[in-house]
Amino acid sequence: MARNIAIKVARAEKDMTQTALAKAVGVSRQTMNAIEQGDYNPTIKLCRAICRVLGKTLDELFWIDEEPGSSDGQ
Repeated sequence: MARNIAIKVARAEKDMTQTALAKAVGVSRQTMNAIEQGDYNPTIKLCRAICRVLGKTLDELFWIDEEPGSSDGQ
């Protein structure tokens, strides 16, 4: 799983720490760190909570573009 830089950037734009974001969405700082590092796949409910707090859409924070040359049907 790839790192989620979009969450880190959105969090920085709001001047929030991982701890503050974690508290706002009801998880531990360790869980938020694991999400940002790509080590934990959050539930859709948690994804939506993160989006609400950061004022972003699911696509903005969680959409992952396919790697070039990956199975694209060609």
